[in-house]
Amino acid sequence: MDVVHFSIGSILSIALQALLLSSSYGSLEPYDLLYNNAVEAFYRKDYKDVVRHMEGALRSYAEVRQTKVRCRLRCQNQHPFDSASMDLQFFDVVLRRSYCQNECIEEKVGTQSMHKISEDVIQDFHRRIPYNYLQLAYQKLKQLDKAAAAAHTYFQANPESVEMDQNLEQYKALEGTDLDHFVDREARPHQRSFSAGVKLYDNANYEEAISLFEEALQEYYRADVECRALCQGPQRFEEQDHILYRYSLYQLISDHFTQVLHCEHECVRDLSTRPGRLSPMENYLPLHYDYLQFAYYQLNMVEEALACAQSYLLFHEGDEFMTENVEYYREAIGHDLKPREKAEWYLRRHEQELELLMIGSDNMHVELTEGVTSYWNSLGCLIPSGTDGWMEYVPISEKKNFTLAPPQELREGGPLVYDSVQLIQNSQALNGTQRVLLDDVMSVEECAELKNLAHTITMAGDGYRGKMSPHTPNERFEGATVLKALQYGYEGRVPLKSARLFYDVSERARRIIESYFLLNSTLHFSYTHLVCRTAITGQQDHRNDLSHPIHADNCLLDPEANECWKEAPAYTYRDYSALLYLNGDFEGGEFIFTEMDAKTVTAQVKPKCGRMVGFSSGGENPHGVRAVTRGQRCAVALWFTLDPLFRELVNCHDDPIYHNIFHSDTYRG
Repeated sequence: MDVVHFSIGSILSIALQALLLSSSYGSLEPYDLLYNNAVEAFYRKDYKDVVRHMEGALRSYAEVRQTKVRCRLRCQNQHPFDSASMDLQFFDVVLRRSYCQNECIEEKVGTQSMHKISEDVIQDFHRRIPYNYLQLAYQKLKQLDKAAAAAHTYFQANPESVEMDQNLEQYKALEGTDLDHFVDREARPHQRSFSAGVKLYDNANYEEAISLFEEALQEYYRADVECRALCQGPQRFEEQDHILYRYSLYQLISDHFTQVLHCEHECVRDLSTRPGRLSPMENYLPLHYDYLQFAYYQLNMVEEALACAQSYLLFHEGDEFMTENVEYYREAIGHDLKPREKAEWYLRRHEQELELLMIGSDNMHVELTEGVTSYWNSLGCLIPSGTDGWMEYVPISEKKNFTLAPPQELREGGPLVYDSVQLIQNSQALNGTQRVLLDDVMSVEECAELKNLAHTITMAGDGYRGKMSPHTPNERFEGATVLKALQYGYEGRVPLKSARLFYDVSERARRIIESYFLLNSTLHFSYTHLVCRTAITGQQDHRNDLSHPIHADNCLLDPEANECWKEAPAYTYRDYSALLYLNGDFEGGEFIFTEMDAKTVTAQVKPKCGRMVGFSSGGENPHGVRAVTRGQRCAVALWFTLDPLFRELVNCHDDPIYHNIFHSDTYRG
């Protein structure tokens, strides 16, 4: 082993160079700026500028991503941790690798601070929102081939979009477009090759199928390396946000690397999940070897078939059908063969990482066992019935969400608590379970005061500052939380009486829901939001999208599978939901319940002041909001939990904020 020569002075010198590194190398324009310019051009109806800026944003987004991957891999290879057995050696490697990455990245794209992008913009790119703008712009510019490609690309990640589905049908019927134009510009190479290989395999074209499956394997392992490299960046550890969290240097390092390891394991899920789908393709990587072993056998290439069959057994040790194939292949060629080295390396790496996770995670008190299924169980996987557990799993960090209070008997019809409240429809009338529609939960004066509060807080700088809705480009979105309202009230920026009303109305709704559904344990606030949606003038003609797409509140709705997956990033701890409306003087904006297919409407509610719809938060109650086509729609959105661990602290009467505001000289009545 080579000896690492260094001194404290050299380490500090490297750190100083990293801080003072010149940022003048690269000149890549930040993609959030280009994206914003494109959106502004769209509203100016300058469609050439929309295309220019949005295509630039997509190129910039891809270049930043690839630069991070290349630089992190290069610096990781140049500065490995292999010989870092002492504290100072470890930090020497960390500093050298950091300096290397900073220099490499800034040489390619410029100052990294210019490319710090908000989470909202990142999510827009993940959801392929830029392609929605592009298809409209290309349509206006009569470039139908490019419009079709953009529409198809967007639809792959947003299959629930009724508007885009209809646009695609229209493009297909237009002259000047053909099926070759409907390409996914963001298709992932490993998934594209695998899907094409399956089609050839199904048509018994085994030779060409083998070529594509082998290509898909290479692309998969390459994508895995890239995914893991992207995990090497900054990590957000939620516990560190807590005011009482105190961390030492080693605790901070441990937290960071534990998060990185969890991120790297999530690559298994990421690489096997198609765009716009909520759950991964089951058994995705092992299936490559399954298809290959049979295809090679059909071409009488038995040695290749045996190696692939052995590789499959690495993932599913003892599989009866594949074990019989292995024995047959051995007998046919007269000797044995090992699994492919790449597959062995892949699983060996995961097992090594598991040992580190067992040390670094308090949630893991298990021993490493043999077999892949046992391995995934050790990693904190929840193995659904009917699967081998290789694809569908939930990380340890989310597993706690599945250990909530015991299931309660579904009941309804309890007291409404307040004399003024009227029962309008129960579950039967709303064609579902655990649903209720109530009127007169608030007075007209209270509705007006809360609506004014939403506008005031937005003007003061909270909410979304009148930005486009996160769900549709045809509406503006404004909102405020209880916490922000109370803080602004305490600071005198909004009337404290109005902030208190927001709090009191929320508590009124909570008590009604808890009582009506006859819950046998306390219902806690999970999150409360005062939100207004405003139709954007000039963008409502021929509109057929939704103000809020169909979804469920505590699980990921998967209409194709007719399932709702209770897994991250869904808020799995939410148990009941309610919408308390402040007005009805607008067009559209009806609340709707649907079947699990997200299409069949089972009930519809027209908002008005004081009306409240309440329901259980699971997959039994998919819901959404029709487009607001004129005016502004305001409501208090409330989510509740039966688990006190996930309660919204600002709505607890023992919370310091509550006492500071409502038990001080600042507030009287």
